[in-house]
Parts: sequence; C-alpha cells; structure tokens
Amino acid sequence: MANRIRTGDEVIVISGKDRGKTGKVIRVEPKRDRLFVEGLNIIKRHTRATQAPGSDAVTSAGGVIEKEGPIHVSNVMLIDPKDNKPTRLGVTRENGVRSRVTRRSGTKLD
Repeated sequence: MANRIRTGDEVIVISGKDRGKTGKVIRVEPKRDRLFVEGLNIIKRHTRATQAPGSDAVTSAGGVIEKEGPIHVSNVMLIDPKDNKPTRLGVTRENGVRSRVTRRSGTKLD
C-alpha cells in the first residue's frame, strides 16, 4: 500500500482510543504501514536504572517513560489546510513532477 502521509503532515485520528484528536506526524514507518503522531497513542514504558560497567555512576535514571506509540495508516486522515477538515489524498503529475493534492479542495501539499 502506497503511504502518502509524510513526516510533518497534520492528521486526525478516525478510529481507536484517540478518535477525533489531531496532531503532527513525527515519524513514518512505510514498511509496517504505521506512523507516530505527536502527543497521541501514548504508551508507558517502565525502565530500570542502569549504570556503566565497573562504575558507580548511574547512566540513566529509571522510572515510567511516556512516549508516542505507532498508529496504523488506515486509522488516520490528512487534514485539509484550507478548511481543517479530513480529506483524502491524490497524486498529480505536471511536467514529470509528482505532487500531492487534497481531494477536498485541490490544495497542493508539496
């Protein structure tokens, strides 16, 4: 599946526990069809404090770390920059150059 959403795009979550929330795409993993959205799908990772071998100094503090988890591409939609509503994406070609276009208003994104 061709992933048309890229890092830096503004998206809205359309299903799941964060449905209706919007955010900026931090990272995209095209091979897994997943992306990470700033401040959404927060997961908690419990980590143990570690120290360098042969030393008494603590290199990383332990505790609960909150970070963004992956969201499947099918569960988000791009937000149209013109009217801030969800839209699909299309790709047009002009003079051999591909550009992404919103289906809702026809706004170019690149």
